Amino acid sequence: MRVITVNVNGIRAAARKGFFDWIKKQKADVVCIQETKAQIHQLEDNPVFFPKGYFCYYVDAIKKGYSGVAIYSKHEPKKVIRKYGDEEFDNEGRYLELQFENLAVISLYAPSGSSSDERQEAKFRFMNTFMKHLISLKRRKKEYIICGDWNIAHKEIDLKNWRGNQKNSGFLPEERAWLDKLFDDVGYVDVFRELNQKEDQYTWWSNRGQAWANNVGWRIDYHIATPKLNGAAKKVSIYKKQRFSDHAPLSIDYELKV
Repeated sequence: MRVITVNVNGIRAAARKGFFDWIKKQKADVVCIQETKAQIHQLEDNPVFFPKGYFCYYVDAIKKGYSGVAIYSKHEPKKVIRKYGDEEFDNEGRYLELQFENLAVISLYAPSGSSSDERQEAKFRFMNTFMKHLISLKRRKKEYIICGDWNIAHKEIDLKNWRGNQKNSGFLPEERAWLDKLFDDVGYVDVFRELNQKEDQYTWWSNRGQAWANNVGWRIDYHIATPKLNGAAKKVSIYKKQRFSDHAPLSIDYELKV
């Protein structure tokens, strides 16, 4: 079972850059997309946004041109959930969950706090309510894979300039401790790091300067799974041969059935 996650930073812009041509070749079972920056009515007339062979689901932000998530699945879900229960962030179009027989997959676009102190405070509010949600998911009978842009680099290995970013959103001590709790105390699994412990493995690069050319990046896109899925992943890859956005697609192959 192949699951891909990617923040497209505008799904229409990504389409112009060849994203959907690439998707056709990937043989993915599930594709999780973040930051669509579109309302579904803006996409409905163009079949490219509803790839053949996939069940396609979108969640839009109330604010036009902002946020938004999607999932394409070759398997029809038993249930589709479009919010996690916090109205502030559900209105921003940040959560989409597809439930199958024994497995559920979530596309998540966690808030960034880099634009202002107010947005960082919002990010902390999200972290508080979403941790409660993650703990509740773990109690369910299904196993979960939460894919997406979590907007936090966990450890020093996960970004190039870690020394200079310790006071910046995305690498704050409080944010890193939140992931420590998720992995160490709650028991979720950082699937990529189960198979790849190498340095310089990034999924996002600033558009400023020569960040992409010099691989000055951050690993902020994750597959995070419930504990019983530890060991289910067999292959991981970050695709960098083409650029569809400022993020790279993260693909993981699992020995799983939906």
